[in-house]
Amino acid sequence: MNIEFLIEEVTSLLREIVSIESYSGSEEARSSFICSFFESKGFKPERINNNIVLKLYNAGLEAPALMLNSHIDTVRPGNGYSFNPFNPPFNSEKVMGLGSNDAGASVVSMIATFLYFASAPKSLPFNLMLLLSAQEENSGPEGISLALKHCGRVDAAIIGEPTGMKAAVAERGLLVLDGKAKGVTGHAARAEGVNALYIALEDIDRLRSFKFEKISPLMGAVKLSVTQINAGSQHNVVPDICTFVVDIRPTDLYTNSEITALLSGVVKSELIPRNLLNSSSATPIGHPLLSAVDKLGIESYISPTTSDWMRLSVPAIKMGPGDSARSHRQDEYITVEELRGGIEGYINFINNFNF
Repeated sequence: MNIEFLIEEVTSLLREIVSIESYSGSEEARSSFICSFFESKGFKPERINNNIVLKLYNAGLEAPALMLNSHIDTVRPGNGYSFNPFNPPFNSEKVMGLGSNDAGASVVSMIATFLYFASAPKSLPFNLMLLLSAQEENSGPEGISLALKHCGRVDAAIIGEPTGMKAAVAERGLLVLDGKAKGVTGHAARAEGVNALYIALEDIDRLRSFKFEKISPLMGAVKLSVTQINAGSQHNVVPDICTFVVDIRPTDLYTNSEITALLSGVVKSELIPRNLLNSSSATPIGHPLLSAVDKLGIESYISPTTSDWMRLSVPAIKMGPGDSARSHRQDEYITVEELRGGIEGYINFINNFNF
């Protein structure tokens, strides 16, 4: 299949995709549109809720499978857009709009890659799967975790996120703790009660100075930040409850349960994890994915952000067109040249990969 035609076709496809609202948990319209696109080309996509699965079994049912995965959902648009994020102005050199960079560019680049190999006269020595997943941005239960239960054998994966086509060979996990300090209410003028805000501030100071003993050779130290705090109902009442939020980026040397237990032991406040499943990920040393990265001279790095990689039980790398710094920001865009780099990069990688 002609690469230039593919680039032109999926650039137009992305312009249509970004015009369809697809917030996490509400991806129905976008999923239906993409399924219709594949059906118009003679494919029969499997739809699992709003996840979309297509398979190339050219190497036979017993052969290993490489999965291409990216997500079709978006966050809600932030303030400050200079244009309608669902009806952006046309620009011949860019595709603008919500989700164009994160992760629409990876989605359409992977679609183009799948179409290329589906039409290639020479079969790959392994099978290829395309999984376009829902609910990535909110870690929802009906996203990739649901789809993987139904889509069959997967032996390795490329996760499409905006990395500038560099290969993330590891990524930190995510642990969010809701802190709750408890005091006793009272009248501020009479210095009554036990101020929960002060308890929280003391605990926040302990968390700020806490040092995790184990330093990962791959990822460095665990990162911790307190990002929110809330207390009080009015100026003259001592608050009996103060809540705060702790954002933690774990490494491969700690589980989320271990971190929760460690921090709970140094504070007076109750620390409640929102989710213990968002663990860190790393490509196993010596895996064929890393061999292909090295062979092609692709720059590798450790990603500070999470993705659907943490839902996988198979080796993976994270790689896709675009710039992570544009994600979740106003006036989001991807350039046509970045799309070209994504499509050509994925095709070249797959042609140089084998299990």
